[in-house]
Amino acid sequence: MSGAGASDKDFDNNGISFQGSWGQYLSDSSLWGIRQSLGISDSEGESTDFTGSTRAFYDYHFGSGALKPFIGASVGGIYGDGVDDSFTAGPELGLKYWVKDDVFITGMMEYQFLFKNSDGASDNYDDGAIFYSVGVGFNY
Repeated sequence: MSGAGASDKDFDNNGISFQGSWGQYLSDSSLWGIRQSLGISDSEGESTDFTGSTRAFYDYHFGSGALKPFIGASVGGIYGDGVDDSFTAGPELGLKYWVKDDVFITGMMEYQFLFKNSDGASDNYDDGAIFYSVGVGFNY
């Protein structure tokens, strides 16, 4: 889970975002799951905009200590106000630091290629979106 927010000094222009993930380990080093990102922005005199992205992911973790880097890939969609609804796919990388057996701090970055259909994937190679987050995770 991770979240962020920003406002101007008068709270006339505001934005918040949240990302949550659910995953299941297939082995000690491989993890698959679903990631959901939501964003809300509100500007004085403008409408409130909602955006979202839903992605399935697979990550491979390296190492055996408390700090574990990972690489992976995800595929899904981006949608909402002010964005072109698009399919997405791309690589991701990050770090997890285990503070307890069932609690970790995580940071990650994803690059998502945006495309409307399979033909658009090659056309939009240079266009895309970057998702990044810092958060806390729990194993149960």
